[in-house]
Amino acid sequence: MDFFAKNALWIGLAIGSGIMLLLPTIRRGAGAAVSASDAVILINRSHAVVLDVRDDAEFAAGHIADAKHIPLAQLPECFKELSKFKDKPVLVYCESGARAGKAAAILAKNEFKQVKQLQGGVKAWQDAKLPLVKG
Repeated sequence: MDFFAKNALWIGLAIGSGIMLLLPTIRRGAGAAVSASDAVILINRSHAVVLDVRDDAEFAAGHIADAKHIPLAQLPECFKELSKFKDKPVLVYCESGARAGKAAAILAKNEFKQVKQLQGGVKAWQDAKLPLVKG
């Protein structure tokens, strides 16, 4: 017991450091953000369903190939259509990431088990020199 009293500060620092190291792992549950390169791997290897939650004009200006287009505001209305993908990887993206985060949270609350969001959205996709489909 004397050991703990003399080293309380060091023990506290060790516990705090351990928690900080584990925090990113804990946060990686549903809706975890993935980079553009990780998204490509997810699409190609895991056959992820790609979900674009941007507005119609943004989608028409350029989107990831084979992406399903469901604007964020219409997402709750489309759960029946999307329910067949509850056990499949789902990659959600928007222009910069804010709407995708909201969409990923909504999907996770509705029992979608493998939801990921494209970190940085379409901007990150373009920065990685990856193609977009127009129209």
